[in-house]
Amino acid sequence: MKHAPEIFAIVVLALVCAVALWRLVAKVTAKITVWEYEKGLLYKDGKLATVLNPGAHWICPLWDHVVKVDMRERTISIAGQELLSLDNVGLKVSIAASYKLVDANIAINKTENFYSALYMVMQLELREIVGTMKLDELLEKRNELGAKFLEACKPKAAEIGLEIIYANVKDIMLASDMKKAFGEVIKAQKQGLAVIEKTRSETAALRSLANAAKMLEDNPQLLQLRALQTMGETTGNTMIMNVGQDFNALPIKKSAGAGRASRSTAVAEPDEPTE
Repeated sequence: MKHAPEIFAIVVLALVCAVALWRLVAKVTAKITVWEYEKGLLYKDGKLATVLNPGAHWICPLWDHVVKVDMRERTISIAGQELLSLDNVGLKVSIAASYKLVDANIAINKTENFYSALYMVMQLELREIVGTMKLDELLEKRNELGAKFLEACKPKAAEIGLEIIYANVKDIMLASDMKKAFGEVIKAQKQGLAVIEKTRSETAALRSLANAAKMLEDNPQLLQLRALQTMGETTGNTMIMNVGQDFNALPIKKSAGAGRASRSTAVAEPDEPTE
């Protein structure tokens, strides 16, 4: 037991060294977890070394630094951008878009703020597109405006490491006086169409009357047939016909045993003129 104090001192010294070593390792190493929707930019001595994929990574905090970048889809909106159309009409256009980071290195290291850069690109492209179209064309091709805007913005967004997924026009707003003028134009157009349709209907009716008059002129007996048809379709009505000397009675076929009925329904011939 003479060496017991020495052994105890050695054990204590070993424990102290182990704790010191553990603290030293803890200071020079660290565990970094990159989540599924993230990418990690690993910098060594201030320079980009590599891009870390999702998972656990060990680094040395003394000279390593990791910047996590969210790669999920994001939205951006330009509300009430005041613009001028090709025919110098002032209007406000609101547009919304969805985008995501495709290159974390370019998005973080090439631009100070990729969101502000994308916002500026969208503003300039929207101003350029609206400035090349007249108001009527803008309103008529409103659904196509989003696709045209998307096509124009994609190349410039790729230069800053972004990808625009979709873009759509939310609203096109006119000034109050322009709204009133535009409403009057639409009203005048609708009234003009109504007048044209009314004139077309009246022309068709007059054409039908002219055709009917021509047929009656060529075939006078058609009027008698029409009168008889009308009498057959209705009941309880009295019809008075003007019969002149040149009246040609329609032939009426008599059936057997209908003498009295024939006499009651036969058309009387006009009396011969007396001298």
